[in-house]
Order: sequence, then C-alpha cells, then structure tokens
Amino acid sequence: MGSNSIKDLTEASSGVHFSGLHGNIETRNTQIEQESGLMAGKTHKQPFVIGVAGGASSGKKTVGDMIIDQLHDQRVVLVNQDSFYRSLTSEELLKVHEYNFDHPDAFDTEKLLSSMEMLKHGKSVDIPKYDFKTYKNGASRRVNPSDVIILEGILIFHDPRVRDMLNMKIFVDTDADVRLARRIRRDTTEKGREIGLVLDQYSKFVKPSFENFILPTKKYADIIIPRGGDNHVAIDLIVQHIRTKLGQHDLCKIYPNLYVIHSTFQIRGMHTLIRDAKTTKHDFVFYSDRLIRLVVEHGLGHLPFTEKQVTTPTGSVYTGVDFCKRLCGVSVIRSGESMENALRACCKGIKIGKILIHREGDNGQQV
Repeated sequence: MGSNSIKDLTEASSGVHFSGLHGNIETRNTQIEQESGLMAGKTHKQPFVIGVAGGASSGKKTVGDMIIDQLHDQRVVLVNQDSFYRSLTSEELLKVHEYNFDHPDAFDTEKLLSSMEMLKHGKSVDIPKYDFKTYKNGASRRVNPSDVIILEGILIFHDPRVRDMLNMKIFVDTDADVRLARRIRRDTTEKGREIGLVLDQYSKFVKPSFENFILPTKKYADIIIPRGGDNHVAIDLIVQHIRTKLGQHDLCKIYPNLYVIHSTFQIRGMHTLIRDAKTTKHDFVFYSDRLIRLVVEHGLGHLPFTEKQVTTPTGSVYTGVDFCKRLCGVSVIRSGESMENALRACCKGIKIGKILIHREGDNGQQV
C-alpha cells in the first residue's frame, strides 16, 4: 500500500460516512470544501447539555441516572448543583440551623458557570465535593469532557446565564408529600440529621423556597416529567430526542440525501485504531476494510426496494423485499478504489466504473 493510498484511505474512512449519490459534482464539491474548511476551524464538538431541575427530593438525580443508563454508548457525565454550595463561614456555622440551603445565594454560581464553560469547550475540570456534615468543600473529583452533560439541581433554571447553556431543560414535577417523605429518609440516613430538625427546616426554608424560587422556574422547562423516575415513557422519549440530536450533522442540513452512520463504541474504537501511529499496516488495512464495509452496507440500505413474497422450506409464506436491480458502482479515483472490494463483497457481480476528478492550474478549478 503506497503512502498516498493510505492517506486517501484514512481521509475516506475517518470523515463523514456518505451513503448517498450527488449530482452536480463541481458545485457540490465546492460546497463540501467550504463546509470542511469551516469544520476544520472548530477544535471541539459542542456537547449536548441537559438541565434537570425540580424540588428537593423530586427525583432529579434518578432521572439523570436513567438517561445515562440508556445512553450507554455515549460519553455522558452528571454534574450536581449541590457540589457548588458555598462553604459556610465560622459565623454561619454557629447558626447553621438557620441557614437556608434552598436559596439562590447558597450556591457559588460563578464557579458552576466557569466549570460548565470548561466542559463545553472540551476541557477537564475539577468539581468540588461538598461535605454536608462539615458544610465545607472538601476534595474534588476530575470530570472529563463528554458528548452529553447532565446538570441537575433545584435552582439551575433560576440564573439566566445557566439557562442559556442548556440545550434541553427538564423539570421533574413530584407531589409535595412524596418529596417530603424522601427528604426525611435521605437527611436522616445520609446526612445524619434528626427528624425534628428536618421537619423544622422544611417548613421554615424548603417549602417557602420551593414556592418562591423553584416552582416559578418551571415555566422555562422544555419538558415537564410528572412522577420523576417512575415515568419511564417520558424518559424513553427524552432519550430518543437526545439520540436524534447527537446523530445530526451540519452537512445533513445542506444535503437532504446525505446519511450519517450512528456512532457506536465499535466504530469509534476502529477509528482510534486507524488513527494510532503505532497501528501496524496489517491492522490498519483490516480495520479500515471493516469501516468501509459498514459504510457500504449502510448505503445499500437506502436504495429503492420492492416487496416480495417467498415460500420457505417449511411451506409458510414470508413477505420480504427484493434487492434493487441493475445496480452499478462509480469509484472516484483514488480514495474510492479502497471501497471497491467491500462493494463487490456486498453486491454479487456488480459492475464498477471509475471517474477521475483533478485540478487544473493554481486556481483549483475542477475538471
């Protein structure tokens, strides 16, 4: 394999997976080059940021965890607003039972904004861990950039700067009695508080803050989930929408007959191998051929078909489809030649023609 062939093959297999044919090659290639130039200037693909708000103990984290479970083939990270509580001063610690943790001023919103900005720009960030027994920020945890960022907290819709960061805003709407029961169980077991103190704080701070600060932000929500994590239908619909957004590509807005293969860990793993300078020539060819085969098979799935009924060996009738007839392939020299074997393997006896596109002169005019 020559160095130019390897370079062409890498470019063909590592970019967008095309499975459509375009007419007007000169005009469209010019548009592709312009779009590629714009995309080359972008150093990082923006993640899809989801905000999950609601009252205390409404099930926000449960909703976030369920979304993460269903998006198992994507990189997803959950960021809690609770991590950004301000450390209490010595004076505040003396009257900690009079401190309102459900008030917007209880959070270090500037720290939250800076952390989210770093994650959105593809940078790792150290998220503080708030100790609810000492009421101070202790050790931090390193959070790496991801495809999806879920930010959950009672007041993430309160600050317009945080709202503007969110691509999807979800409000978890749970009955007040259920939230109170969950809060009592959580605060007594996880935070070591007495039940009398929990009820006192609920009536003095939690309930008024919910009515004054949290509930009014419900109007900013794109989706309202009744019953929180018990609403599996709502979670499924949200995950479907997220997958649709993640699968969209900028070029799809220009070319209606362009299809992009959904990224999986298998595909990304093969892309990693062919990009690795330590990968051997044999492995490079093997995994490149696998990627190309996936592209060809995906493209064949978009060809016209007709329904066809056949009789099975057991005598039953099966209604299926008939492959497209009179199919031919056009190989664009040189990178297109690397895909010919995969096309022949998928389409028995297919005829493949070749076309050469080259530039003439310094102005880059295509001939």
